[in-house]
Amino acid sequence: MATQITLKGWIEIDGRVCTPKEIIHNLSEGTAWLTSCGGEFAISWDEGSARDQMGIVPGPCDAGVVMEKGKVTGHVKPNPPLMPLAEAIETAVQLRNAEGVVAFSGGVDSALIAAIAGLSCVVVGIAGSHDIAHAIRVAREISLDLTCVTVSPDDVEDALKTVVEVIPGVTPVDASIATTLYFVAQWAEENGYSRILTGHGADELFGGYARYLDTDDIERLFRDDFESLARQNARDQAVAGLFHCLISYPFLDVRVVRAAEAIPAHIKVSGGNRKIPLRNVACTYMPQEIAWYEKKAMQYGSGIWKTIQQAARKNGYKNSVQGYMNQL
Repeated sequence: MATQITLKGWIEIDGRVCTPKEIIHNLSEGTAWLTSCGGEFAISWDEGSARDQMGIVPGPCDAGVVMEKGKVTGHVKPNPPLMPLAEAIETAVQLRNAEGVVAFSGGVDSALIAAIAGLSCVVVGIAGSHDIAHAIRVAREISLDLTCVTVSPDDVEDALKTVVEVIPGVTPVDASIATTLYFVAQWAEENGYSRILTGHGADELFGGYARYLDTDDIERLFRDDFESLARQNARDQAVAGLFHCLISYPFLDVRVVRAAEAIPAHIKVSGGNRKIPLRNVACTYMPQEIAWYEKKAMQYGSGIWKTIQQAARKNGYKNSVQGYMNQL
């Protein structure tokens, strides 16, 4: 019988978040119930541990397994019914909106999550950046509570020096994303939040990258991009952990993944348009021009990437941001 548990994140059964008391009671009767649990969690008790199927929350065992006395005794594989995409997204967000803040840029991914969640939002950027201006417009249009965090080039350099020490795989893209997230997590901790909801995963599930418009094997591209999410999650959680926060991904909920995978690729990307099913869902929550707005990734729209490039040149790396990263 488990007398004490350590839980990071949250566990759900059939669309209902479990209380700590329920978890302790269930563990007293064994661990088989964990294999069908959804949520974003890493849990430890006595001589056992388990993590969610996607491995969203860092923990003491591999993703999606139940461990007891050093041995794997089960695999976490929740099996909810296939839902229409809109219902799956709504359920995923509502399971996560008990507390937290939305990392917001005004793009369709974060705007849809924010519109459903009803949580406070925070946008990060250099003064005068596209993301701050666009986020303000979108927040005003769909009545969101938005805080703008304006950072300076010196702030970016200082944050960059910190994130390159904690993220796996220090590439310019990863470092610029991590640096942007650094300021979101810093603000979240300062304002009493421990959960940050992001739109991460939408591009990989619905074909959001420009390369989806120019490929001879779109199905392979979807598979490869989805497989990259574990590494991206490790990056994001490492940065959030600096501020005692966890990143939460509504689009990586098993219901949303299942609904997305049931949609053929040619419906997701067609006629020069990307993420078509997601944008159609978003149109029920916001004006069409917002749902169909093509926005650059946050590291570009925030001005963080350009600032890192300038810092590299200032430090003698005129043609190699990677060289600057290596030096750091």
